[in-house]
Amino acid sequence: MALGVCTRTVPAARTAPDDTQPAPIVVVGDALLDRDLVGDVRRLSPEAPVPVIDDVQVRTRPGGAGLAATLATRGSRPVVLVTALSADPEGRELGDLLRARGIRVVDLGADVPTAVKSRVRAQSRSLLMLSQTSDRQAVLRRGLTDGERDLLRGAAAVLASDYGRGVLWDESVRDALTDVAADTPVVWDPHPRGASPVPGVRLVTPNSREAEQFTGIAGAGPNEDIDRAAALLERWPVAGVVITRGADGALLLESRQDAPFVAPGVPVTALDTCGAGDQFAVAVTMRLADRAFTSAAVTSAVSVSAQFVAAGGASAVTDPASAGEPGRAAEQVFDADDVVALTARVRTMGGTVVATGGCFDLVHAGHIAMLAQARRLGDCLVVCLNDDDSVRRLKGEARPVMPERDRALVLASLSSVDAVVLFGEDTPEEILKVVRPDIWVKGGDYRAEDVVEAGTVAAWGGRTVIVPYVEGRSTTGTIARIHGGVS
Repeated sequence: MALGVCTRTVPAARTAPDDTQPAPIVVVGDALLDRDLVGDVRRLSPEAPVPVIDDVQVRTRPGGAGLAATLATRGSRPVVLVTALSADPEGRELGDLLRARGIRVVDLGADVPTAVKSRVRAQSRSLLMLSQTSDRQAVLRRGLTDGERDLLRGAAAVLASDYGRGVLWDESVRDALTDVAADTPVVWDPHPRGASPVPGVRLVTPNSREAEQFTGIAGAGPNEDIDRAAALLERWPVAGVVITRGADGALLLESRQDAPFVAPGVPVTALDTCGAGDQFAVAVTMRLADRAFTSAAVTSAVSVSAQFVAAGGASAVTDPASAGEPGRAAEQVFDADDVVALTARVRTMGGTVVATGGCFDLVHAGHIAMLAQARRLGDCLVVCLNDDDSVRRLKGEARPVMPERDRALVLASLSSVDAVVLFGEDTPEEILKVVRPDIWVKGGDYRAEDVVEAGTVAAWGGRTVIVPYVEGRSTTGTIARIHGGVS
């Protein structure tokens, strides 16, 4: 399958009337109330063969378009949410949660009870979903005012987050979005029970299952997704369709005549993918607001979504400050907090955390074999990667050959690697105190007692393991052969 890169000119985003702050991201759609009932499972009920959830804590957060708006607050732009809240206690709670995150809420009012989704969770897994929703779509209590339409016109980009509850069926909302789409990037995250995208939308973001429902084209492969994207481009008056494919990345089509652009997936260890689609749509919208090409926005959004899932998905969203910068995931590098969250989830499930480290300058067959051996020793492999400065100190000014971002990208693409984290010291002892692996793997001809980090690892009961390098494979040797012209 041939791959194409989009080079379509991206129009400049509109500036906000107030030049003292950047133009906002505006999210338009159906806000829900999400609740997680989180506890521990230690026993089965004596009354029935079902688990007993002990020590239950209730965690409440915005869902639907509310979750999208919450995720958008991780960026540097102000966030506005145009939605329809009910006047019931759940609706008031939802409004308070949104405003507490610094989101400006434009409330058009809904005549149906607030939709509430509750998940019972234990050991980082969802055991049961409870749904309290009305059987009919909401009728909005009012339309958009002229001032609110101007607010949309001043957006850097707009995300239509459709959860099939009625906001995006409203004529005043659709008229405003049609007007805005002529000059401003509009991303439409569709729902099978929702409204069709308005004319001029820059990008529609269904997942494979939703695209199958929209088109009736069955199958689970990339060819079927290409056919679905082409069918949706023919059906909807939009500039592009990107079909998200979970761990397999995303497929973008902007013309039935062009080759599709495929953004590869990022391997992560994930127990909960809830909210990944919202994160993808938000990340694309934020990149388009910064005038990125659509293909670049999609590639970045795949990476951002992978890190979001690796960090725990929607259940890990407590407040904007806990999430970090959205662009960081595009670098494929986890920070210390991300790694702690990942390893904690692995240990909660009774798994073993393995770590290894090094420069990994020119990744060769010896590295691949060593990493595969290391991964087989446990349930998660974290690679502690020397940053560029530390490589120069260890190897000389001519190294590294590949910069840290590229080295991290290569490592993160390997199926044996679950996370990559940079460190700047000459030895990985400080980052090991953060990761606290159960097994620390060294490659080469060492004895465990000769590894300087072995004592650090032993301090929390970890063990150091030596695995052999593949004979005749080394970065130094490869560089020497290149300089010597040896093929």
